[in-house]
Amino acid sequence: MATDLGFHAAGFAKAEKMEPEAQRLEAWLNQGKHGQMHYMANHFEKRIDPRKLVPGAKTVISLLYNYHNPEKQKDSAAPKISQYAYGKDYHFVVKDQLRKLLDGIRNKIGPVEGRCFVDSAPVLERDWARRSGTGWVGKNTLLITPKQGSYFFLAELIIDLELVYDHPIKDYCGRCTKCIDACPTEAISPEGYVLDGSKCISYFTIELKEALPVEYQGKFENWMFGCDICQEVCPWNRFAKRHNEPSFEPHPDLLEMHKEDWEEITESVFRKVFKKSAVKRTKFSGLKRNIDFLSKD
Repeated sequence: MATDLGFHAAGFAKAEKMEPEAQRLEAWLNQGKHGQMHYMANHFEKRIDPRKLVPGAKTVISLLYNYHNPEKQKDSAAPKISQYAYGKDYHFVVKDQLRKLLDGIRNKIGPVEGRCFVDSAPVLERDWARRSGTGWVGKNTLLITPKQGSYFFLAELIIDLELVYDHPIKDYCGRCTKCIDACPTEAISPEGYVLDGSKCISYFTIELKEALPVEYQGKFENWMFGCDICQEVCPWNRFAKRHNEPSFEPHPDLLEMHKEDWEEITESVFRKVFKKSAVKRTKFSGLKRNIDFLSKD
């Protein structure tokens, strides 16, 4: 049923309090690695226990939705955008499919109480995906699926139905340090598995609302929205396959725009190219700030 709706994989985990994950999250927050993402510290108890989000919850179903698009911008000098944001905002696309899946479960089984989540509530998505066996959390802190890679949106159904649960799989990062070595802002810890969000290019270009710090001038490697570096260098992503979701196709102008077009972008062009896009989160002023920052390199 899930694959018919476009999901790549699904796994099941028991809905319970996440003890080791709670300790790691608390330490990460106490070290200020969330930067100005203050929402990460909100609803701590709900974040570590899905039963507080969905009373009576028995199972967390973790699902993966492919967004990989290997097409690059025609002008190699143009400011870059993370491929997850090429098309329509994934929150809406994936959540629509999640709702259909929940309806399908109810039609087959009967009354099932539950909620759908797509990166929009206090849910530790990668940890649930790891617990459900859909992949392991790599040194770049992203979920990696064996011989599939990491270009996936994560989504969850938290339901009151008890199921047969899956188990975590082995970590296959081995001795590889490509993501750690490639990160230009040194956001990934030397040993891996810990990301200082306050140093991540995605954080700077999307989450940070104030002026970009001058000490990072010249370190963004031309990324104006998001960053794919730690995924591009990951050996597992050589297995990644292109998505087949029409909603994730970029606006016809997006990949055609030259460096000069971006530097001279107007708000009307922004609204046209990024209509219904996740890029609207940074707003025109935020994207212009990012482009201006890159132009000073």
